[in-house]
Amino acid sequence: MENRGRYIYGVAAGAKAVSLGPIGIEGNEVYTIPCGGFCAVVHSCPAEAYQSGDEETVKKWVRTHQGALDEAKKALGTVIPLGFDTILQSKDEVISPDQVVKDWLKGDHDRFQTVMERIKGRDEYGVQIFYAPGLVVKQISDESQEIRKIREEMASKSPGTAYLYKQKVERAVKAEIERLAGEWFRDFYRRIKGHCDDIVVEKTKKADRNRVMLLNLSCLVAREKVSNLGEELEKINNTEGFSVHFSGPWPPYSFVAQPTIATPDVKVESNAT
Repeated sequence: MENRGRYIYGVAAGAKAVSLGPIGIEGNEVYTIPCGGFCAVVHSCPAEAYQSGDEETVKKWVRTHQGALDEAKKALGTVIPLGFDTILQSKDEVISPDQVVKDWLKGDHDRFQTVMERIKGRDEYGVQIFYAPGLVVKQISDESQEIRKIREEMASKSPGTAYLYKQKVERAVKAEIERLAGEWFRDFYRRIKGHCDDIVVEKTKKADRNRVMLLNLSCLVAREKVSNLGEELEKINNTEGFSVHFSGPWPPYSFVAQPTIATPDVKVESNAT
């Protein structure tokens, strides 16, 4: 019985039906379905989502998805990536799964064209900047006249009153860190933005007791500008009290909206986030 689903890795420009070999999830053959100047990179599958209670199995599927996109990029050029576990299926038994994909490509042609122009020749990079809170607190304590004054007053107070002054110092230090963090964010963002075509500001994540994440950015960068961005980040990394984590290149997921299906004869299964 024919599989009624088509697992979609991404969309590339081109009108050729080609096979990329058994590089898909669970060793499935990955091939292209062309229509209207674009082709979907797919494998044939049952019309149901990939699900497993084993975390390692899911991680392996995600890695394979990424690997298939990398191979598609080598073979086909720029690929608009879709999230893991995006599956098209037909609700109508008369319509073949490949035709469902062709209808989808045709219906979303203009959007694909716009996205392709936006990401062509560009990749996504992750940029995370951290600061060392201990070093920053020491610097603030040494340089802030307000905090020095509070500490001087605290030295002559009784233990009970000194405790209140200690709390006052802590509040002053916290306020100054927040003020400085805003300045650092604006400065670093401006310097990074100058080397990127687009930036998505992501939520910061908890690091560890020795580092606080200041920025968490997804950056769309033209390939000829990557070295310039790297040099800028190296300067930031060499600034005392700061460190940088630079990752990529990745498919530009953060700059590609996940597909919407307009036709009532098509269903999308997706676990993508």
